[in-house]
Amino acid sequence: MTEKVKYQLDLLIERYPKLSVCKDDIAAAYELMKSCYNNNGKLLVAGNGGSAADAEHIVGELMKGFKKPRKLSKEYADKLISVNSELGKVLADNLQGALPAIALDGHPGLTTAYMNDCEPLLCFAQQVNGYGNAGDVFLGISTSGNSKNVLYAAVAAKAKGMKVIGLTGQKDSKLSAIADVCIKVPETETYMIQELHLPVYHCLCLMLEEKFFEEES
Repeated sequence: MTEKVKYQLDLLIERYPKLSVCKDDIAAAYELMKSCYNNNGKLLVAGNGGSAADAEHIVGELMKGFKKPRKLSKEYADKLISVNSELGKVLADNLQGALPAIALDGHPGLTTAYMNDCEPLLCFAQQVNGYGNAGDVFLGISTSGNSKNVLYAAVAAKAKGMKVIGLTGQKDSKLSAIADVCIKVPETETYMIQELHLPVYHCLCLMLEEKFFEEES
């Protein structure tokens, strides 16, 4: 972990001292995600309710610039312009570097079809089955750590050879037992857990952006 990446984690703990108990797990989750992206993998994220909104939020921070502009490489920019000088110039000037991530709560056509035809609790697992590859990461967000649709997705991910990260409250749970790394924030009340989830995943996104777009520092 570079000093600039470590700084983001240290800053999180400075701002939210109660998260110091999670520091090692946040660092471990970062390493899993870094390895995934180093090997051209992707992140699949799922949760329910507020955690579904968090899943979408995470994808938004990874798939476009967060704090950095993430300018395209000159090689890719030149290729865009070589395909079409007018349209390619607009693309080259405006596209941003992305870390591939998919939130599984969306895709209403797919999920409603699957829930109607098959088993509703497996709608996340079906997408892991379709999108997931060995070396990818599944991030399951559950304040209780026992959301069945998230657990089914975690099992499907492990069977695919993916790594599983859990983001839960402080209690041990079925998700923490399955996950390779589980970040258990030190709260037990749902809304208080969710209030700590946001700075944790913001930190992870900042750490990843610092790693993969550090040349813009």
